[in-house]
Amino acid sequence: MLLGSDWAQSEITDRLISHGIDVTIGSDLKKIHNADLVVYTAAIPKNDTELVEANRLGIKTCERAVFLGKLTESFKETIGISGTHGKTTTTSLVSLCFIKAGFDPNVQVGAILKQLDGNYRIGNSDYLILEACEYVESFLHFHPKAEIILNIDNDHLDYFKNIDNIKNAFAKYVKLLPDDGLLVMNADDENSVGLEKNTNAKVLTFGINNSEADFTAKNIKFDDNGYATFDVYKYGNFFDSFTLSISGIHNVLNSLSCIALCNEYGIPNSAIKDAFLTFTGANRRMELKGTFNGIDIYDDYAHHPTEIKATADALNRKSFNKSWVIFQPHTYSRLKNLLDDFAESLLDFDNVIITDVYAAREKNVFNISSKDLVDKLESLGKSVTYIPKFDDIVKYIKENAKKGDIILTLGAGTVTNIGPMLLK
Repeated sequence: MLLGSDWAQSEITDRLISHGIDVTIGSDLKKIHNADLVVYTAAIPKNDTELVEANRLGIKTCERAVFLGKLTESFKETIGISGTHGKTTTTSLVSLCFIKAGFDPNVQVGAILKQLDGNYRIGNSDYLILEACEYVESFLHFHPKAEIILNIDNDHLDYFKNIDNIKNAFAKYVKLLPDDGLLVMNADDENSVGLEKNTNAKVLTFGINNSEADFTAKNIKFDDNGYATFDVYKYGNFFDSFTLSISGIHNVLNSLSCIALCNEYGIPNSAIKDAFLTFTGANRRMELKGTFNGIDIYDDYAHHPTEIKATADALNRKSFNKSWVIFQPHTYSRLKNLLDDFAESLLDFDNVIITDVYAAREKNVFNISSKDLVDKLESLGKSVTYIPKFDDIVKYIKENAKKGDIILTLGAGTVTNIGPMLLK
């Protein structure tokens, strides 16, 4: 019997409950008493009441990455998609390509994917496609046959401290590949260059700016939705043309990595094209939540300056009058370490609203707040509005946004609730 708990209700917890799984919102120590195994995520602190109770009772505990790593041993073809940014989108793209080609893969993805009606798929094959997260070096517990590395950037500095430690973690991850494995890596990303030295596996590179990459995209054109059509060249020769149903130049790169991997696995271009047209984005990835008064509302998970810049680029390729971004910083440590970068990343939106920090696993011991971000933006000459309460944000937007505008809620926390509030 499966039991679980989470600190807040969500679409994921609702889905689990609908499948007959007993989910507690909050804690229920009594349910720990009959457990044979307690699995916890890396975000759970050591002093969590349920974890403390399990240890007191002598019940076996296992961190999620270790548990998932054991599962990866059961599959001959575990395909891990890693990188600081773009894992969920690329995992979704690869999964749909394998499904369209009839490979019947097993899938674990970090967001709800409507084609799966959830965030996982149980197939009947030796293929397991999953996100391989670098946080606390979780991906080092996996047993990959193939890897996509999308990029390496400054993030999770509460754990890694600096970029060199992040790069070393990815180097160790690449070393996990067997000699008959496959590494697909971003030739445009300076922090990824050199990773190939850590493996004897086959290496394929992709890129837009690096003409020496094995798979390159040329003649990129965007429609009014910001969706790209582009030509792919393989080893310098024309390969095929592809069209996406998701916006932004960063997704051209994500799709290139998918094309390179799928081609190596023998998936026909027709299946890849079909998957690309079908995939309109995972949950909270430039997701259109609805429209009110002629105003489109989008929601995006971006919570790092690089991701925000990519989202701004994708948004600005669409046709609209003015943009309104509502940004909720995610964790105090990230805001403290990347304050200047966050401010720079928000400059390309017309109207910026900042709300309070979503603390997640942290307490504010960093002497930082959203008002520091407001001050930094204003020092750069950007007009910005600080509104801590969501109800007040909804009121402000309804009073000021006009027909033809776009609203974007941005961040990994509860800011996602504002879109539905506006639509009500």
